[in-house]
Amino acid sequence: MIPKVFNQVIELGDGRTITLETGKLAKQADGSVVVRMGDTMLLATVVSARTANPGIDFLPLTVDYREKFAAAGRYPGGFMKREARPSNEEILTMRLVDRVLRPLFPKDYHAETQVMIQLMSHDPEVMPDALAGLAASTAIQLSDIPFEAPISEVRVVRVNGEFIINPSRAQLQEADIDLMVGASSEFVAMVEGEMDEVSEEEMAEAIRVAHEAIKVQCEAQTKLAEAFGKKETREYEGEAEDEELAAKIHEATYQKCYDIAKKGTSKQERGLAFSEVKDEVLAMFTEEELEEIGDLVSKYFSKAHKAAVRDLTLNEGLRLDGRKTTDIRPIWCEVDYLPRTHGSSIFTRGETQALATVTLGTSRDANMIDSPTIQDEERFYLHYNFPPFSTGEARPIRGTSRREIGHGNLAQRALSGMVPDDCPYTVRVVSEVLESNGSSSMATVCSGTMALMDAGVQLKKPVSGIAMGLISDGDRYAVLSDILGDEDHLGDMDFKVTGTADGITACQMDIKIKGLSYEILVKALKQARDGRLHILEKLTDTIAAPNAEVKAHAPKMVTVRIAGEYIGAVIGPGGKHIQELQKETETTIVINEDEVTEEGIVEILGTSQEGIDKVLARLQAITFKPEKGSVYETKVVKVLDFGAVVEYTEAPGNEVLLHISELAWERTNNVTDVVNIGDIVDVKYFGVDPKTRKEKVSRKALLPRPPRQDKKPREDRKPREEKKEA
Repeated sequence: MIPKVFNQVIELGDGRTITLETGKLAKQADGSVVVRMGDTMLLATVVSARTANPGIDFLPLTVDYREKFAAAGRYPGGFMKREARPSNEEILTMRLVDRVLRPLFPKDYHAETQVMIQLMSHDPEVMPDALAGLAASTAIQLSDIPFEAPISEVRVVRVNGEFIINPSRAQLQEADIDLMVGASSEFVAMVEGEMDEVSEEEMAEAIRVAHEAIKVQCEAQTKLAEAFGKKETREYEGEAEDEELAAKIHEATYQKCYDIAKKGTSKQERGLAFSEVKDEVLAMFTEEELEEIGDLVSKYFSKAHKAAVRDLTLNEGLRLDGRKTTDIRPIWCEVDYLPRTHGSSIFTRGETQALATVTLGTSRDANMIDSPTIQDEERFYLHYNFPPFSTGEARPIRGTSRREIGHGNLAQRALSGMVPDDCPYTVRVVSEVLESNGSSSMATVCSGTMALMDAGVQLKKPVSGIAMGLISDGDRYAVLSDILGDEDHLGDMDFKVTGTADGITACQMDIKIKGLSYEILVKALKQARDGRLHILEKLTDTIAAPNAEVKAHAPKMVTVRIAGEYIGAVIGPGGKHIQELQKETETTIVINEDEVTEEGIVEILGTSQEGIDKVLARLQAITFKPEKGSVYETKVVKVLDFGAVVEYTEAPGNEVLLHISELAWERTNNVTDVVNIGDIVDVKYFGVDPKTRKEKVSRKALLPRPPRQDKKPREDRKPREEKKEA
């Protein structure tokens, strides 16, 4: 018997709806829900351990999002034919959901918690990543897990000046704003997206529209939980507290930390000084006491340290490295640092440094995306690497981290809109973070911009990026430009903004406090603009415009189109012709077919212009099509008994038979009486002879026709009149 099912419908205001359903699937999970929009269906579940593992002082939360190939009626690629490790797109969705959920669990809740979201059915008109946050939060609301308030995420785009919530992929392609916004009913917690050089006010308006839609979705979750039967929040053992101990440590350390923060020293010097203060605190207790309350001592020292740093900024407008709130750290840049890459640059801002490289290739080097929801290719992509030495650490490297994928995606979105549509290359940018103390992703944007210009990629406009922070105590607040790593950790906001001189191209924002007003948001955006323009000036002082040509050792790219009927002739049997041509000219040749026009798109990549010219000449020869009635210069390449084989001089390799009867008006007994190998001969092209079904050319048609000789009457021929009488 099918169990009782509970539903809640969310109206999007344009005839589309989202349905929340619970009670049918995955009932052994602490909470489960099916979210449906169109034919897209997501199953979200949450399970949290009843007890926390001893010694853990953080929330071990795992958010997992997976797209099942069966959802789209497809098979997984590869040998195993089974879903395995998550794709980049799945990881990016996990990160979006995690960033909104994590701050809303109680700070002292440390039980192992797992949120799993699965795409079970895919509608091509519905993008599932915009529903993942709603699904995760609803599952939590249906459980007894402690959680502050329902949240949701929506995608908001702007098409022709109109905002659309959770658009189709076709609408997304036409949008000039694409934002994912995560929020509760009360406050915005996360923003990420890309834009086509929009203003700060336009971006703030998009966030406001998204937040209004999220409020409706949060209300629907509450109604569903009440209808299902709201569970009592489970009891859990929180962290031990000792107010007397907290006061003692605060009194012993606050002023010392304040004084250290005020000195404006480097990251290493500050770290050592703060460590010495902590050692002094630990020395206040015996070993036996530390075994019992050591965790509390560390916790209360961290609180005092955080309070001192924040108060310094709010009280005196000073920061850890001595800067004022709007100051940008010293910057130096360099391009063409690596001699054999196609483009390279170094961007150093304070204690953050990124080395970017650019590699140019053909469409064969495009990044292929093959998932249940997307089958596409990227002709521009960016990879971000964050090795442990960049922060002075030694730790194991276990593949590409989710953080690296997320930061690389942000930098890619920041720059992609400035790569011209007619760029013939596939472009790969790699950012190697060599030092990090505050926003290496924004350093990646800056170094990537310069490396692209150094490589000769004709960017529409250069792009710069900056990370903004916020410190607020409710009554006072300070917006910080170009934040340090410590300010990210101790502050209330991490807001990364990228753009050109004319507007914003991408952003990523995480807000850690409730009630961030739109007034503060717009102030942060405008302060970010001032910082971006300052950094942009440093970039353009280093390289003012893209290099006019690619480097001598970098490949040149030429793209030509040929009629579809000639593709086979260019490739040859088993690829013989194209392989020989590549070897002969030292080029790479790629042929793709235009699905609309059925033309062949030929990409020629090579470092030698001479080699590229040879390929172009060969293509011209293969695709040469003479016009009926036109005269062409040809060269005799072979002599036969019945004619001469001639080659069009403007299309070497393109040959046609000049029949012996077309050599001259007079009778020709031997071809060599008229032409020999190597002779240059003009011929007239008559098209395809309907009798022989072969192309016909003539030399004699261009020669004066000899006068016609009257025939002598035969003696035995009778006059016409006599024939009639007979």
